[in-house]
Amino acid sequence: MTKHQESKDITTLFSDESAQAWMEEHATELKEYVSGQRILYQSLVIGFVIGLAAHIGGYILLLSTQKELLGLLADLLHALGWSLWTGVVVAVFIQIIPEVKRRQIRQVLDAYEAFQRGKTQVGGNH
Repeated sequence: MTKHQESKDITTLFSDESAQAWMEEHATELKEYVSGQRILYQSLVIGFVIGLAAHIGGYILLLSTQKELLGLLADLLHALGWSLWTGVVVAVFIQIIPEVKRRQIRQVLDAYEAFQRGKTQVGGNH
């Protein structure tokens, strides 16, 4: 599919007036949703919860079963859960926390620069 075809398909979605009205009503909310980190945070929370549940479920199955096939599935579920929730923890420490700190530092620098500009403008007016 070419970009022209994709563009044409998308524009046909908005040929209906009710779809246009809905987009006008929700455009600001959608822009805020996709511009922030909300999707990432939601994905991490879901991954953590599913991983922890799979880890615990696999552990309980490992304790309760001795059969070969069910034991293998329990072990796989346990390992999947372990890797999923620990992966989320690693992502939080490697990506999320440093990004939050960068944002905080950027805000402080922006505030300082705005303060300096205001100070220069006030000093220049005298």
